[in-house]
Amino acid sequence: MVEGPILRRAVEIAWAVYVATHDDADIADQRRCSLSRHLETRLRAGENNLEELVCSGLAYLSRLPADPW
Repeated sequence: MVEGPILRRAVEIAWAVYVATHDDADIADQRRCSLSRHLETRLRAGENNLEELVCSGLAYLSRLPADPW
């Protein structure tokens, strides 16, 4: 697993924006884990710009179904 400040920060920012704009999302939401995996894949592919990662994460989240729990 790729771990580092860029990944953590990108996940934090994207998730904060998503939670603020989606009433059905909360801290324990499974979509946060999916977001982290998606952004880790983007980092492995060479994308390392924080702003681009956040945008990619938000686009990814918009395509996911609502959390079934």
